[in-house]
Amino acid sequence: MRKSLGSALRVGGGMSRVLAEGAVFEKAGVNFSHVRGDSLPGSATAVRPQLAGRSFQAMGVSLVIHPKNPYAPTAHANVRLFVAEQPGKDPIWWMGGGFDLTPYYGFFDDAVHWHQTAAAACEPFGPEVYPRYKAWCDEYFHLKHRNEPRGVGGLFFDDLNEWGFDKTFAFMRSVGDHFLEGYVPIVERRKGASYGERERQWQLYRRGRYVEFNLVYDRGTLFGLQSNGRTESILMSLPPLVRWEYGHKAEPDTPEAQLTDYFLAPRDWLSAAKDGAPS
Repeated sequence: MRKSLGSALRVGGGMSRVLAEGAVFEKAGVNFSHVRGDSLPGSATAVRPQLAGRSFQAMGVSLVIHPKNPYAPTAHANVRLFVAEQPGKDPIWWMGGGFDLTPYYGFFDDAVHWHQTAAAACEPFGPEVYPRYKAWCDEYFHLKHRNEPRGVGGLFFDDLNEWGFDKTFAFMRSVGDHFLEGYVPIVERRKGASYGERERQWQLYRRGRYVEFNLVYDRGTLFGLQSNGRTESILMSLPPLVRWEYGHKAEPDTPEAQLTDYFLAPRDWLSAAKDGAPS
């Protein structure tokens, strides 16, 4: 249990499990958190000023996986529930979450499979759900200062409550349940691929984009730090090794350039599957 040193009382707990230096995963972590407080942090009330002054509870599960092999992509997923309360008024609640994929080398079959799985998670809840939350993911996981996406996207949703609690929870659970269906086959295909120092250095360079997004834009990171969460758990998502290089660009007509030129762009992967891989 933890209390903040500021005037607003915040208590909470959770559990973190981190795997490091594995044969397949260089670093992988899973967090469960449940925090409560007498006022919401600024990251929450900035977009919801009507919630200022309410107490809150926030509960979530998040995971990030950084494989060792540069041909295997990083993956992220989370599901969360927020409840804001005030005496004499009905609680205000919402759920959010999603999953996204960050490859360092682009593979058409991987991106298509990932998005087909995302579409399957949404399918029972209406035909408009996948396109809506796929587009939101593309918009959210975008590094504005570099004008590029973090990866090939997936699903992202937040502030969801219009379906009622039971249907919203069922959707959130479906998203969580489909994560392994999307990710495990990709890792199985890529974990044993041969690579050298060139591929390793490119992986470390592209990991820098992941770090930049999490420290500058990620709502979960900002909420955790502002609500006085456990710093080690909040920053568990960061990769163990990373590098930056001034003005670095991929050489034309290379697999590295194919990642930045083709894969790192919002794309209708379900339609692309019908058209086939680019030549």
